[in-house]
Amino acid sequence: MAEALSLNRFRVVLSRPGIPGNIGAAARALKTMGLSRLYLVNPKHFPHPEAESRASGAVDVLANATVCNSLEEALTGVSMAAAFTARRRELSLPMQWAREAAGTLCEAANQGGDVALVFGNETYGLSNDELAICQLPVMIPTNPEYSSLNLGAAVQLMCYELRMAVVAPGEAPASFGELATVDEVEQMIGHFQQTMTASGFFNPDNPKRLLPRLRRMFGRIRLERDEVNILRGMLNSFQFPERFRKPD
Repeated sequence: MAEALSLNRFRVVLSRPGIPGNIGAAARALKTMGLSRLYLVNPKHFPHPEAESRASGAVDVLANATVCNSLEEALTGVSMAAAFTARRRELSLPMQWAREAAGTLCEAANQGGDVALVFGNETYGLSNDELAICQLPVMIPTNPEYSSLNLGAAVQLMCYELRMAVVAPGEAPASFGELATVDEVEQMIGHFQQTMTASGFFNPDNPKRLLPRLRRMFGRIRLERDEVNILRGMLNSFQFPERFRKPD
């Protein structure tokens, strides 16, 4: 609940978006990062099937979007607005990079009131008048040799930075299957010993440190149950090739 309340203080404002698909992409970007409040200032085409198609499961964000006639209207009740620009301009306010700006915006949100992320038209960006309304000019540090960033991608990047500033992600989810038990691994090592002895690779009278090294290797890997079954299946194929040989 704390996460939802914190992220709910942020609204994303698209000023004069001209491509419906970018509106849908922005809606998807919001929802993937836990934001939901989308404001549209004089969209050229909205609602639109292309926006719904690009939203890809975030149609609810589109359905609840607030359409405004001016940027001033979209920023009603906002305590701080960040204006995103791809061009260096002569501004009286200090510019911040996106990651630093995420921290600044979170501080403003914690003090109460809404905070807005303002993005301009795909072709022209924000006008100087629109920039002047906002308190924090922000740039995304792109490749200086090719800084063209799609509107939906820019929204996604900034929503990600906000989420990382607000929500501790915790440990990455484990990708393990069910781990093999100690006795299953020991049975497999016994199977290895039997197969290696039969092949002549392992001499029980002079074992050296082969079995302890196998145990250490498999212990370091932390085998899954399916992996143990695969290895034992391979050993069976070495012991009884006639069972696995396909008929001509």
